[in-house]
Amino acid sequence: MHAIRLHAFGPAANLTYEKVDDPEPGPGQVRIAVTASGVHLLDTALREGIQGGPVPAPELPTIPGREVAGTVDALGDGVDGVWLGRRVVAHLGLVPGGYAELAVVGTEKLHALPDGLGEAEAVAMIGTGRTTMGILRLAGLTSDDIVIITAAAGGVGSLLVQYGRNTGATVIGLAGGRAKVARVRELGADLAVDYTTGDWPDQIRDFLGTRRGTVVLDGVGGDPGRAAVDLLGRGGRHLVHGWSAGGPLAGGLLEFSGEELAERGITTRTVLGPPMLEGIGGDNPLRTLEERSMAEAAAGRLVPVVQRFPLSEAAAAHRALESRATMGKVVLIP
Repeated sequence: MHAIRLHAFGPAANLTYEKVDDPEPGPGQVRIAVTASGVHLLDTALREGIQGGPVPAPELPTIPGREVAGTVDALGDGVDGVWLGRRVVAHLGLVPGGYAELAVVGTEKLHALPDGLGEAEAVAMIGTGRTTMGILRLAGLTSDDIVIITAAAGGVGSLLVQYGRNTGATVIGLAGGRAKVARVRELGADLAVDYTTGDWPDQIRDFLGTRRGTVVLDGVGGDPGRAAVDLLGRGGRHLVHGWSAGGPLAGGLLEFSGEELAERGITTRTVLGPPMLEGIGGDNPLRTLEERSMAEAAAGRLVPVVQRFPLSEAAAAHRALESRATMGKVVLIP
């Protein structure tokens, strides 16, 4: 098979398209003939050799990627024959191997795809979608909310815009550049603004009039995140799910003093990671979020925005993602 391999940590150019041996499924595993592989911003950090939260930097050489969809073409020992030939999607977890024409995974991670849901869209929902559902559990959006969404043209942001629209909330989306702003508007935002212009907070104030924001769903942090928080009224909630403006040590993760929060009557909380799983119950809360995400997509309530690259151009996909030149979920097509 062909796969993307990383032999040395470093820039995107280190991702090489190679011929490698076909993997074989072990006991309890299936092999998937991959038709779509998800690319995550976390992948770019791991490529550099930086540990991404609970995900350690990989041993080299490695095949990156943790989200795959396709058709089961081989079964390991003990696997029910019903899986053979089925379209499936899976999140591989801590074990990479997704940037490839073939991938192996345990049956406990499989989700059968319903008719009408494409593999690329399923890949977007199995990882990015489950994160979105975790954020929304804690956001508790209602039709009374005025929600401000940073990075609204991204994989998570584009789903948050749609969900907010579906709840009847007033949705304000921030994106960088005309094309992204237009896309956010198409997704159903009541107002879409370009946060690379200096007057975007004033545009929002003019739109709201005497009203103030009630929720900020923030995946950017930094100056845009701070300006969005400044648009909250008393009782406003600031939920952080990323800091693409820069890591915590680079000023991307916003900090607020207790005095400021009390004086303004707002709350702030980082919801990425373990907080998203609080109170779900069951043996596998991550799978519960995956199931909810897939159900939203299958019903057509959430339609992921997908930007496709050929598998052989994984390096270009990484560069585009790092330079914020993408919209929605980046997916590799073998």
